[in-house]
Amino acid sequence: MSQIEGFRIKNFRVLRDITLGKLWNSRTASPLTKMTAVIGKNGVGKSTLFDAFGFLADCLKVGVEEACDMRGRGGFKRIRSQGVQAPIGFTIYYKEDGNARPITYELEIDLDTDGRPYVSKERLRQRRRGQKHGRPFSFLILNRGLGIAWKGEQEGRQIDEDQEEIDIKNWVKGLLQDHVEESSETEMVELSDNRKLGIATLGSLKQHPRISRFRQYIEGWYLSYFTPDAARGLPLAGPQKHLNLHGDNLSNVVQFMEREHKDKFTRILSRIAERIPGIDRIDTKETDDGRLLLRFNDKGFTDPFYAQQMSDGTLKVFAFLLLLDDPNPPPFLCVEEPENGLYHKLLETLAREFREHATGRKGGSQIFITTHQPYFVDALNPDEVWILAKEKDGFTSIHRASDDPIVNNMVKEGIPLGSLWFSDYLDAR
Repeated sequence: MSQIEGFRIKNFRVLRDITLGKLWNSRTASPLTKMTAVIGKNGVGKSTLFDAFGFLADCLKVGVEEACDMRGRGGFKRIRSQGVQAPIGFTIYYKEDGNARPITYELEIDLDTDGRPYVSKERLRQRRRGQKHGRPFSFLILNRGLGIAWKGEQEGRQIDEDQEEIDIKNWVKGLLQDHVEESSETEMVELSDNRKLGIATLGSLKQHPRISRFRQYIEGWYLSYFTPDAARGLPLAGPQKHLNLHGDNLSNVVQFMEREHKDKFTRILSRIAERIPGIDRIDTKETDDGRLLLRFNDKGFTDPFYAQQMSDGTLKVFAFLLLLDDPNPPPFLCVEEPENGLYHKLLETLAREFREHATGRKGGSQIFITTHQPYFVDALNPDEVWILAKEKDGFTSIHRASDDPIVNNMVKEGIPLGSLWFSDYLDAR
């Protein structure tokens, strides 16, 4: 399954310039693990980091202008780092599978002359087969909606990045002239709306399989905005394969699992019974008006309890376990503060559930989590944990716990990582 090895965010609120993991031009950095947790004090940017992934996914889905206004973001000027005039930028370095050559996606979003956000730059790069060092070859280049794309699995070419700023049209013409003419390898691209991502348009065409696979990868991301109150709703009956972002179709997913994956659903219930005392069975009941009730049967009571009566923690643990046992899990799963509402002794268990899913033989989701709970961090390894910190200029920096050899040695000696964080040791650099 695809995996992000590194990413960079520039000029996105307090994240003026941070990098996690490995990029194409970082030779010594280690890639991100299958499970990554970001910790830090209140106000350092954990929620902003979570929203950066959501913003990128929204840009692909609805375009950059609408994405700037969604989910209470307040528009481009509220998103861009204060005092900065440069574009908002994202870089994703990922592999489609363990043996594939990594691909780099670069995106810049700026304001046009009318003050509206648009895509100022977009690029996809990949090294040639056998090429281990040097600049990757670009196979999609778009500047202000105009550029060139290499079809199929063609390698692309090296680009003088300073030269392309001079005159976009002449620059594109020069590229095409170098190839004699627009050929089976290349095509000129001019978008009718530069507020839409190029990968959204070109990724729907068969002649661009690499772009298509990357688009599908981003579309497959799951960012959990789960709220127990949403799960307590009464949706219309009807099985649904996947849990949605807010979890208000939890009953529908249970209905689907009951029908299509009985053995897997039985295993989920068994795990829940081990973690939440008293829960014997979970099922659904359809009302006369076509609504769906989620029922929790307690061993000590004859009548079931309904989702509306269950605690936030019970609903949350159940939703997470159901999400992790999705028959077709998302390639990238992002969860903000999963500990809210949970009994502290459940947190290490939940962390292990996430890791087992991410590192399992069947290739589960890559998992990205933000948390401020030391009990959760106790179950993690130093290379899985990144620490956000607020600098004197008000912007955020980030470092990996495993970058400190003393931290590694202390964990090897049996001191839990969460305990080191609780004592403020991880925040000291």
